[in-house]
Amino acid sequence: MEKRNLEQGCVIKFCVKRNENATETYEKLKRACREHVLSRTKVFRWHKAFLDGRESVEDEPRSRRPCTSKTDENVTKVRDLVRSDRRLTVRMISSVLNLNRQTVHEILTFEMGMQKICAKLVPKILTNEQKENRRNVCLDLLEPIENDKTFFKYVITGEKRGFSNTILTPNDEVRSETRAIHRAKRKQK
Repeated sequence: MEKRNLEQGCVIKFCVKRNENATETYEKLKRACREHVLSRTKVFRWHKAFLDGRESVEDEPRSRRPCTSKTDENVTKVRDLVRSDRRLTVRMISSVLNLNRQTVHEILTFEMGMQKICAKLVPKILTNEQKENRRNVCLDLLEPIENDKTFFKYVITGEKRGFSNTILTPNDEVRSETRAIHRAKRKQK
C-alpha cells in the first residue's frame, strides 16, 4: 500500500473512532489531501470496514496469478505484427495473436514505447534505422528536384477536403525527358 493511502487509512480509522460519518470523513480528507485524496467510494468502503470492526489500516494480501502472456516471444510477435501494419488496433492484434487486450496494450506502451496517434501506432522516438531511412528518402527526392525542372508537374497536393489539383497529364516533351532520365538511371545501376 502506498504511504499516502496508508496515511489516509489512519485518518479514516481516527474519524470512525470519533463517530464521524463517511461524508464528513471524505470532506476532511478532500481538504487535507486535495488532488491526492482517495476516491469517495474507497473512503466509504474503508469507513464501513472500520465500523464493522476492522483494525488494520493496511490492505489485505491478495492472491494474483502470475502474468504468463507478457513473454519475450509475445513481445516479438506484437512488434513484428505492428511493423507490418501500423493501422492495426489493439483489439485486432489481440485477436490475431490470441492475447488479452490489456497485455497487448501494455506491450505496445511499456515494452515498445508506442502511443496511438490518429488510429496509427507510432513509436514515441525514432530508431537510428528509421532516422537513416528518412534521410535516404529525402536525399532520393532531392536529386530529381535539383536535376529535373519538370519534377513538380507530377506532384499532387492534398488538403483536408480532398485533392486540390487533378493529375497532370504530361505533354510529349515532358514524356521524352522523363524517359531519358529513367534510361540514364537504369544505365547507372
